[in-house]
Amino acid sequence: MARRCAITGKGVQSGNNVSHANNKTRRRYLPNLQVASFTSDLLGRLVRLRLSTNAIRTIEHNGGIDAYLLSARSTGLDAEILRLKKAVVKAAAEKAAA
Repeated sequence: MARRCAITGKGVQSGNNVSHANNKTRRRYLPNLQVASFTSDLLGRLVRLRLSTNAIRTIEHNGGIDAYLLSARSTGLDAEILRLKKAVVKAAAEKAAA
C-alpha cells in the first residue's frame, strides 16, 4: 500500500537531518495518513479510505463524502476515488429521477 493520500495526493517527502556539527543525513517525512470511515447516504454503505488528516477535515467541512465527491473535480483524484465518485454521481442521478 502506497504512502499516499487518495484525495490530496500527499506523499512521502525527503530531506536532511542536520546535526549540531552540521552533518547531514537523508531522512523521510511521512504524511499523516489515517484510515477513515465515512457513511455514504447515496450508496447506502460504509466507505473506508486511507486519507491525510487534511483531506478528512476537507470532507467533513463539505458535509460528508457524498457532498465532497459531487463537488470535487475529477482531475488529480486517485483511481479508487474516481470509481467511488462515478458510483455516487450515478446514485444521485437515479435518486433525482425517482
